[in-house]
Amino acid sequence: MLKIFSTQLTGVYKKMIDQEEFSLEDGARLLCQAVVSEGTLYLHGFGEMQGILDEAMYGAEPLVFVKPLENIADITSADRVLLFTRFADDAEAVALGKELQAKDIAFVAVSAVQKDQPNELTQLADVHIDTKLTRALLPDESGTRFGFPSLMAALFAYHGLKFSIEEILKEYHEE
Repeated sequence: MLKIFSTQLTGVYKKMIDQEEFSLEDGARLLCQAVVSEGTLYLHGFGEMQGILDEAMYGAEPLVFVKPLENIADITSADRVLLFTRFADDAEAVALGKELQAKDIAFVAVSAVQKDQPNELTQLADVHIDTKLTRALLPDESGTRFGFPSLMAALFAYHGLKFSIEEILKEYHEE
């Protein structure tokens, strides 16, 4: 079972690499704007995606300039926000995206885009990265599915952004 899960998850990662490469690069550039200016890079995860914040702040290789998004009133137009949620139609994430847009705060959103859903977050975000994980990966005998590693897919996207951000900042500081 674990081999099948691993194969399916690798397929999700490959789709992200193949189809979201430019969005990952664009997202990293947008987020770097806060780091090289007087702004702050805020991060927020909805539901299980709060694990991204733990990785970013307390992981083996933390992003030292990231802060948790605690109070939207503190954010200025010089700041950037990175949001993670399971699906692009998440009502809480969409509401936050609307607040950020109203305050003219640029943000990157990472979530899965589902067919036949409004996916409003993709329209609100300055850059959207699709995790490609719209359903559980493993079938059981009755035809239902299980094994929905949304945090793992989001962490993959996070690391893609992180590597690009670090590369951009390294080049910026060498100039």
